[in-house]
Order: sequence, then structure tokens, then C-alpha cells
Amino acid sequence: MIRLTVDCIIRIDNKVVLIKRENPPFGWAIPGGFVDECETVEDAVRREMKEETNLSLENLKQFHVYSDPARDPRGHTVSVVFTAVGVGEPKAQDDAKEIGLFTEDTLPDDIAFDHRKILTDYFQRI
Repeated sequence: MIRLTVDCIIRIDNKVVLIKRENPPFGWAIPGGFVDECETVEDAVRREMKEETNLSLENLKQFHVYSDPARDPRGHTVSVVFTAVGVGEPKAQDDAKEIGLFTEDTLPDDIAFDHRKILTDYFQRI
């Protein structure tokens, strides 16, 4: 079964926002989640970012679509990845245990899913 998800690389002051996951699979991740039935991917990414990071988004742009049946053990097989600028005070919420701001050179070692590849692709394009 294909489960459509959204992820968003949020920038604040030339750093990217990552969440430390409270639930398995553990590790740091780009914030994101499932697209609900009858919800646009744009509405889903805005909702998920507010739920997990407390941030609103400006300059939302689609970055890339990542598709791999093995990318996430929970069945997140296709992810529409966006980029945006975060507005507000970042705060870990929902299933985010912790929140952090990172540069390309300070990314944590324990990045979940295929998010290291996504971040590598992102940093190569900016």
C-alpha cells in the first residue's frame, strides 16, 4: 500500500530545522507526516509543520518527490518534500521529542529514514 507523506526542510537563519523523534524509528528527522484523506499536500505540510515544530511557513516550494518502498518501516513510501522559511518560535511538539537547528557541517549522526540523502540533495542545490 502506498502511503503519501510530506516532509519540509525548514530554514531559519541559514540553518535547517530537524526534530528528534519520540517514537520509532528513533533519530533526527526532517519534520513531516501523512497526508490525510481529502487534504492537499500543501495543506498537509503546513499542518504537520505547525503540529511538530510550532512554525508557520513562508516561501513554501516543492523540492522533490522521494519514492522507495523501503524508505520507512511504517509505510511512508512516497514523500513530497518541500522547502520553506520558518516563522515563529520553534518548539518540539506532537511526536517530536526535541528540536534543533543545524548547518550542513553540524548535522547529527543519527538521522532517520532516507533523510540524510534528502538533506545532501538539498545542500548540493543551495
